[in-house]
Amino acid sequence: MIKTPVKPLIIICLVFLLGGCGYYFPNVYNGPEKSVYMPTWKNRTDRLGIDNAMYQSLSVWFQKSDKINLTKDKENADLVLAGEIIFIDLPSVGWDSDARTTDIKARLGLRYVLKDLETGKILWEVPDDVYSEDFNTLNEEANNETEAIDQMLTDISEKIYLGTMSRVRAQNNKK
Repeated sequence: MIKTPVKPLIIICLVFLLGGCGYYFPNVYNGPEKSVYMPTWKNRTDRLGIDNAMYQSLSVWFQKSDKINLTKDKENADLVLAGEIIFIDLPSVGWDSDARTTDIKARLGLRYVLKDLETGKILWEVPDDVYSEDFNTLNEEANNETEAIDQMLTDISEKIYLGTMSRVRAQNNKK
């Protein structure tokens, strides 16, 4: 039977637990409370309701933080997060033997900006962001196009939320 020294093993575990590995949760913000004014995004596409869907998707992500609150009241906000959906493309990229579309690559273009309302300084600006999602039209599910667009909006919202958290953290570290 092999004897393992227990005390050195416990000490090593304690060093790792107490020392930490430097990991942090990027979606958690623990600084002072911030209020973000977020107007409904402008919709430059012919797809009705995509602006509201974007707002709802972003709202879901911002609800993950206890210290960052979305508001429709610009007067009492610390930051503004504004954007617009520039285009949506749904080009066919695959066909079957009967010349029916089988695969579509949805593309969504947008731009957005995060601005400090107190100083007027732009904290983050993305002038041309393009996302894509593939979907199959032969699948028996009801509306794959809508699901693909919803998935893109969720992914975009996550990126914008995490980017906002990063900029707010950096701004607080400078103060």
